[in-house]
Amino acid sequence: MEKWDYNKAFCRNLGLISPAEQEKIRRTRIAIAGMGGVGGVHLITLLRQGFEKFNLADFDTFDWSNFNRQYGAETSSVGKNKLDWMAQVAKRINPNVDLNLFAEPIDEKNAAPFLKDCEVLVDGIDAFAVAARRAVFMYAHQNNKYVVTAAPMGFSTSWLTFSPQGMDFDSYFGIRDHQTQEEMFIRFMLGLSPRALHFPYMDLSYVNFKEHRGPSSMIACQLCSGVLSAEVVKIVTGKGQVRVAPYYQQFDAFRNCLKKGRMIGGSINPLFKLKLFISKIKLKQILSKD
Repeated sequence: MEKWDYNKAFCRNLGLISPAEQEKIRRTRIAIAGMGGVGGVHLITLLRQGFEKFNLADFDTFDWSNFNRQYGAETSSVGKNKLDWMAQVAKRINPNVDLNLFAEPIDEKNAAPFLKDCEVLVDGIDAFAVAARRAVFMYAHQNNKYVVTAAPMGFSTSWLTFSPQGMDFDSYFGIRDHQTQEEMFIRFMLGLSPRALHFPYMDLSYVNFKEHRGPSSMIACQLCSGVLSAEVVKIVTGKGQVRVAPYYQQFDAFRNCLKKGRMIGGSINPLFKLKLFISKIKLKQILSKD
């Protein structure tokens, strides 16, 4: 078989980016926390864009319930470690890929080694693990690193980019130490998707907070990966406009609708406070059914 050649493998990227930009992509290390629904497909999309240096983290194994949305979920991967499996997939795409693997949850204790030498943190953490997400986002902000998060919501994606010079996680979402997990989760979901385009067609009776599950779709995960990877490319190459928090964006493929805006002040915005009040009532109704 012909020897692996980076320039041949990614020559079709040229014309969208320059050779110099492609080389910068090749040299930039990206951290991806989570190899599940969005994290796994983020890795594949960024790999095919030519990134070949990654710090990856996950501690979970593949299960049958992952088949509707997770890139690495196959009959042969059930029960296998997601991190190891996706590392093997990455090496089959680019045998020269440089991987640092972290087989444990990422939090304030290991955020430093996980983000070492990385320019951008890509969020693939479980939606319900807001406290862990908060810790690693805040560390990234304090250490001059961009963070991009894209959430699969119904048949849509909502995405936010946090700049080291811009609004931080706590300021945007209004999350504090004394809050319950339920409160943190509500604030995170509301801040990600202020317009909630997916709500009209989503049956919230299938949401179970205690079991950390809800409706999901590979359609949404693929949308997430497309918009998030474009944000990462813009950040790394310095080419194109990057709208950072408090700007938010959501595209819903089911409703053929794109909404974007600026949540001025983040969590202190009056509209945010009103929606938070309404969301708490809805969550109480959901929790009462669990």
